[in-house]
Amino acid sequence: MTVEPPGVRTRDADREETDAQVIERSRDEPELFAALFDRYADAVHRYAARRLGPEAAEDLMAETFTTAFQRRHAYDLSRADARPWLFGITTNLVSRHRRSEARRFKALARVPEPVEHEEPVADLAAARAGATGVRRELAAALSGLSARHRDVVLLVAWADLDYEEAAQALGVPVGTVRSRLHRARGRLREALGGCDPTGPADPGRPADPAPARSGRSRRSDSFREADTP
Repeated sequence: MTVEPPGVRTRDADREETDAQVIERSRDEPELFAALFDRYADAVHRYAARRLGPEAAEDLMAETFTTAFQRRHAYDLSRADARPWLFGITTNLVSRHRRSEARRFKALARVPEPVEHEEPVADLAAARAGATGVRRELAAALSGLSARHRDVVLLVAWADLDYEEAAQALGVPVGTVRSRLHRARGRLREALGGCDPTGPADPGRPADPAPARSGRSRRSDSFREADTP
């Protein structure tokens, strides 16, 4: 029988703990916070890469977890899932690079072929519209959104958060998330000539109605995060 030294646990044992439990224990045993990095570093890196490019993603990911570690004593332990908190930190860090993000999307709008780390919603929109330039058009449309509307859209699209989680990440009411997402979707449809990249995957089905005011909000299949190279 192998006896583990105090404070050392297997990955399987760590995985059985909620994020909140890991954070709580890390307040006295800081090294345990590494479990949170193991769980979410890849997802945070993908989100950062899609927003600011792969060159900036590594630094943004590192800064996200450094900030989270420094703020772990203030974490609300009633929230078992730390993803909204982490993606909220990343989004706040992205806000320091608004001009770079807008320039990135404008540059992508001029790229003739699909590129790595880009939005999966564009693939669906291209199939439904029968157009080869939707990736470019969607990039241009995203660059035209205000920062607060873009944050909501991309937290749902690329961080795979539901409305309540996006509200937690941004520190705003759920109703504000719904309102911003509704406006952003309208502007994306307008920019894409009526094609709705946030609608149902089956073009024969009608678009989702406005989100209900209560209960867990339903995310469009086309807005779920997909693996990218």
